[in-house]
Amino acid sequence: MRTSALVIGFAAAMGLSACGGGTLNNIGAGQVGPDEFAILPTRSLSMPPDLAVLPAPTPGGANITDPNPRGDAVAALGGNPEHLANQGIGAADQALVAQAGRAGTDPQIRERLAQSDAEWRARNGRRPLERIMGTPVYQRAYAPMALDPVSEQRRWQRAGAITSTAPAPAAE
Repeated sequence: MRTSALVIGFAAAMGLSACGGGTLNNIGAGQVGPDEFAILPTRSLSMPPDLAVLPAPTPGGANITDPNPRGDAVAALGGNPEHLANQGIGAADQALVAQAGRAGTDPQIRERLAQSDAEWRARNGRRPLERIMGTPVYQRAYAPMALDPVSEQRRWQRAGAITSTAPAPAAE
């Protein structure tokens, strides 16, 4: 009698544990509702000092009461949150951009590179055993294009370049 009660109790416990769904430790699994951590409170409404100098409305743009966590973090750390806005190319980088674009720029560069990359990957695709095992081939396909960091460091140091942040080269 006691054995049958233990078996029934064990079977009931196993049956109830099977109803758990398995999402206890996987926080992102099975979420169909909103993420409660993504909801940020809006800033409090305030009356502007002068109603005549209000900015023009921007449909789809930001509102002054919208939360700005990155800007708030920059301000809390003593920085200027206005520097986060895209202000174009800085004055210190104008010469670099001019030098890089001296021969012109290709507006279709992203599409051309994507097409070239797709062709390269088609030529250097998965081998039969890699297909069966489902292994990625990224490292093998692009190995001829990879740089060896140690040999590059030595090459630059032999050329007289200062590599102060790199460790000293090992004895050859």
